[in-house]
Amino acid sequence: MDEATPYTLHAQAARRALADSGLDRSVIDGFASAGLGTLAPVEVAEYLGLRPTWVDSTSVGGATWEVLAAHAADAIAAGHANAVLLVYGSTARADIKAGRRTANLSFGARGPLQFEVPYGHTLIAKYAMAARRHMHQYGTTLEQLAEVAVQARANAAANPDALYRDPVTVDEVLSGPMIADPFTKLHCCIRSDGGCAVLLVAEDYAPDLAKPPVWVLGSGTSVSHTTMSEWDDFTVSPAAVSGRLAFERAGVRPAEIDLAEIYDAFTYMTLVTLEDLGFCAKGEGGAFAEKGRLLRDGALPVNTDGGGLAACHPGMRGLFLLVEAVRQLRGEAGPGRQVRKADGRLPQLAVASGTGGWFCSSGTVVLGRG
Repeated sequence: MDEATPYTLHAQAARRALADSGLDRSVIDGFASAGLGTLAPVEVAEYLGLRPTWVDSTSVGGATWEVLAAHAADAIAAGHANAVLLVYGSTARADIKAGRRTANLSFGARGPLQFEVPYGHTLIAKYAMAARRHMHQYGTTLEQLAEVAVQARANAAANPDALYRDPVTVDEVLSGPMIADPFTKLHCCIRSDGGCAVLLVAEDYAPDLAKPPVWVLGSGTSVSHTTMSEWDDFTVSPAAVSGRLAFERAGVRPAEIDLAEIYDAFTYMTLVTLEDLGFCAKGEGGAFAEKGRLLRDGALPVNTDGGGLAACHPGMRGLFLLVEAVRQLRGEAGPGRQVRKADGRLPQLAVASGTGGWFCSSGTVVLGRG
């Protein structure tokens, strides 16, 4: 859809979310959007013909949508809104192909960032430094990081909407072009276009929904740093805080989770987030990712649509994590892609955890099937 604009993708996603819910657009009194327009979310709401009385545009990178979902759930619980639409759209890939933007992403050189910019390290280099620290401190190997990419591609194979579905091997990941040591090309997320929307509503609307609802059981948010010098430990992400809060508020333990949707701009993000969410001990993420544990039929299915490494990554991908978690909990993922428990039942609990910046922020949401 190279001819589509970001506004078009927002509108398409919003219409589909409403159709999926079975509710009329008139129920929407809350709106959240980020990443588009001068006065987000005012411009996007106007484009969609909405006049919300509750709005939010908190922008914290890839964690934005889990944070906004948490805000929306709190607003609904407080009675400040009844139905909040979260919507995102981006033509990042089409813009590059058309020359409207370059592949480089700059956060500017003002404020605290002015002390790092002269040294020239990119966003990817910051993640790479963190990965190298984990490798040095815990013995994590390149092969273990590569396994994350291999299993993401395997999960994408059955997803008709995934951009890349062909399998890859550990050797192919390791032998690819070097981007930022230790990351080769396949350690890094893809670039795509895409739109996405989620509708959160008050419990009173449940009887009117077209499909069984998925419930927000608990959420947590956390911010860490913006300059690398202020990051206390390169091997610990803010998901260590947001995850703990989300699980405590949901009243569940990581061991009870049936599947995890984790922000994966780079393979190391998946590995360290698994540790920080409590699925394995600190330093054991590499070993945990081995032996197919992250596959759709593995011990802990992770990024069941293929994630940002294979399915789609139009920018702030966090909203896609929520959509995939809902599809899996409803049993709507489709043939060859649906996660099931060992006894054949549908999954009951899922977690979506987004990460923003260079591990600067985190939002984690625990979801449950009704």
